[in-house]
Amino acid sequence: MAISPDSASRRGEALSLPKYADVCAAAERLAGRAVCTPLLESPWLNERIGGRLLVKAEPLQRTGSFKFRGAYNCISQLDPAARARGVVAYSSGNHAQAVAAAASLLGAPATIVMPRDAPAVKVAGTRREGAEIVEYDRATEDRAEIAERLARQKGATLVRPYEDDHVIAGQGTVGLEIAAECRVRLIAPDIVVVPAGGGGLMAGCALALSAELPDAALYTAEPEDYDDHARSFAAGSRQQVRDMSVATLCDALLPVQPGERTFAINASRVRGGITADDGAVLGAMAAAFRDLKLVIEPGGAAALAALLSGALETGDKTVIAVASGGNVDPDVFRMALEAGENV
Repeated sequence: MAISPDSASRRGEALSLPKYADVCAAAERLAGRAVCTPLLESPWLNERIGGRLLVKAEPLQRTGSFKFRGAYNCISQLDPAARARGVVAYSSGNHAQAVAAAASLLGAPATIVMPRDAPAVKVAGTRREGAEIVEYDRATEDRAEIAERLARQKGATLVRPYEDDHVIAGQGTVGLEIAAECRVRLIAPDIVVVPAGGGGLMAGCALALSAELPDAALYTAEPEDYDDHARSFAAGSRQQVRDMSVATLCDALLPVQPGERTFAINASRVRGGITADDGAVLGAMAAAFRDLKLVIEPGGAAALAALLSGALETGDKTVIAVASGGNVDPDVFRMALEAGENV
């Protein structure tokens, strides 16, 4: 697949990207810190897709999402002086909580830039971990600029949500665990689907799975109107979201376009992208609760939603969907359960 030049190549630079070995090293750092989450299965969900469906249960991860893996892998590699100066991050919630928790474990003060309309459960979780929260307006302010300014002022380290090699490597431990459990259970997956915002989870998983399960076809999953990964894979270059004003419940999957580093990893390893609308997402959340006893947030349910709505041919195939997080406000979860009554 051809990739059009991004900023590094325009400057005549080659991107230095994380490798499979970096994911393996991250797994060693995370041993005893991150939860090794299971692959869950339900005969009712298998029946719905006409094949075998396993769900990687990252809502059971520390802080309720996969983001703890990357945050801890990144912050744990700072020297003592850098940890003492602290870390800064920007996030609508899951990366925020993860950085706050990892920083607390490692003795580093944390400042998190969060949108004023972030889900209350995510704000509360971030504050509970002891982080300082700086609010901003999604519509009028640039969260990255605010975070970069704060990091300069404090002499702190900026922990980016996906455009960071250590973060990508940490997220890739999800893929290592999928491969390890598949080996133990003698499972040979045909397809693995991973929710994508900036693409860090997919990039880390792609590094791991292309090495350990090379026959599995990899796909991203996104909200219907935020399909920048799907269109980027089709075009061979990074595409932007067409209209950021369109509402979606999937607050965790709203970057404007795939990351430069993440897309450079994913473009040669990921087969394509699929999408789901909010109705399918709510239905998937209800199905996961009913059939797996698992609470998934809207963005975390994108892969399951896309599969249950028939975005891929799954008949007689073994499919893995990553459920990436479970930090959902009660009102939204209630909507999902009500929607599920009609599914």
